[in-house]
Amino acid sequence: MTADGVDQSALDDAVVAFYTDADEDSRIQGSSTSGLVEFTRVQRLLRARLEPGSRVLDVGGATGVHSRWLAADGHRVTLIDPVPQQVERAAGIGTFEALVGDARRLPFDDGCADAVLLFGPLYHLAERQDRLGALTEAVRVLRPGGLLFAQGISRLAALSTEAAIFGYGQLDAALWELLRTGRWASTAGGFPGGHFHTVAELRDEVAEAGCVVESVHGLEGPHAGALDLLAADEQVAEAALELAERLEQRVMGSRLGDAVAEYSPHVMVVARRVID
Repeated sequence: MTADGVDQSALDDAVVAFYTDADEDSRIQGSSTSGLVEFTRVQRLLRARLEPGSRVLDVGGATGVHSRWLAADGHRVTLIDPVPQQVERAAGIGTFEALVGDARRLPFDDGCADAVLLFGPLYHLAERQDRLGALTEAVRVLRPGGLLFAQGISRLAALSTEAAIFGYGQLDAALWELLRTGRWASTAGGFPGGHFHTVAELRDEVAEAGCVVESVHGLEGPHAGALDLLAADEQVAEAALELAERLEQRVMGSRLGDAVAEYSPHVMVVARRVID
């Protein structure tokens, strides 16, 4: 039991139960315009950074949404996820290795990877100590100078989306606590949550784990709350992508860069393991 009353073991079970029934492929590639933008942004950002034939560990990789195209691009990919049904689906693709496992205890040798993806694990670890455990494991298996791509869910974007959908009068104390501390978890069904980040907090955790942060990206852009309400529309997604990327180029490296990223539901840090 954590200090704020969250039982991480029960939350781990809730995560497995939720994703056993969830369709991550559909969420990212078929069910919403926001998902299309998220997928394409991740793909573009990784392709711009990864060296040919990289050894990539996709930690929390679900059904292989990203492992599939990374393997097709010629990278040597291993996916690891705590949900057996997701791993079974991923393994069925047949172009990469897929294992059941935990981000906090990776079954890989030190320094074996050129890049590690952490897309999901940090959302579902309520305590900073556990998140640092997952990040430290990711850094351990990276070679010196290797790349870490780590995502968090923005607490500001999460709260604003709830307000837009359900009305400001429906924002209960738990949601205001989410905005203040990032803590929100449910073991009673639905999205299990765990922790929602600020950009500064995500930067700090990645740095404490032993990486130098190179860039921060609000994946879907500041309009994503509205895009999440729309069924997948490729034309709208393409326009949203252009806006997100142009806006990011405009503010990247300025004091506004992190502030703009806060408005995106998914924030991705690109970092490099410190060379000893």
